[in-house]
Amino acid sequence: SGCSGLTILGIMGEAPKLEPAESRALVKQVVGRTRLPVIVGVSAPGFAAMRSLARDAMAAGAAGVMIAPVPNLRTDEQITSYFAQAVEAIGEDVPWVLQDYPLTLGVVMSVPVIARIMADHPSCLMLKHEDWPGLDKISKLRALQAEGTLRPVSILCGNGGLFLDFEPERGADGAMTGYAFPDMLVELVELHRVGKRDAAHDLFDAHLPLIRYEQQQGIGLAVRKYLLWRRGVITSDAQRKPGPPLDAAARAEVDYLLGRLARRDPRAAI
Repeated sequence: SGCSGLTILGIMGEAPKLEPAESRALVKQVVGRTRLPVIVGVSAPGFAAMRSLARDAMAAGAAGVMIAPVPNLRTDEQITSYFAQAVEAIGEDVPWVLQDYPLTLGVVMSVPVIARIMADHPSCLMLKHEDWPGLDKISKLRALQAEGTLRPVSILCGNGGLFLDFEPERGADGAMTGYAFPDMLVELVELHRVGKRDAAHDLFDAHLPLIRYEQQQGIGLAVRKYLLWRRGVITSDAQRKPGPPLDAAARAEVDYLLGRLARRDPRAAI
């Protein structure tokens, strides 16, 4: 599909439902079957588990790891202290991605806090930006870089691609999310890169109904797996329990949206 990297064991998927041995088997399976750089989500309630998975993932050939804050962090000092301990746990030699996802985790990281974390830890090479509203945060981080108070870092965006129509215009480098049409995400980012703004927004608008439908809390993963199954990417859309499946009405709605999308984007013709 043209992607330049892969992220596995993230928040959206079923990583928390895996046993430790399964997580490691998945890392080895993915890293062994691609030449792309692989980022491994190692977020965990405790640092011992985080360190173990991070070190094993790097030994298996991962390019880096991704760390999200635990949900009980409230003050700026708590947040910066947490990431200092996380870096100490995994080792300063491990490249890592800072995941900023307040909608799910309830931890609000301001621009100064993100800048401080990156200044304190050179091994932090990327921000996964999933704030909402968050376009202004991207602009402010890039402004800090322009004035030389923040070193260059990559900014990739998540949230299912829900704001990818404007995020590259604000300075994001691309998408780091699991919408079931990664080939569309690649094309959208490229259209922005070459300055074809209207074409980029037209492509985004065509996919927006499906992107929006997938954002429903509780069934979003079921929608995504159903779409991937319909596209022939996976052989089953089953989820490990607990996880609500799509009922017949929801599947019919997704099929309807796919049919409408296919009239504007041939890759949706299934």
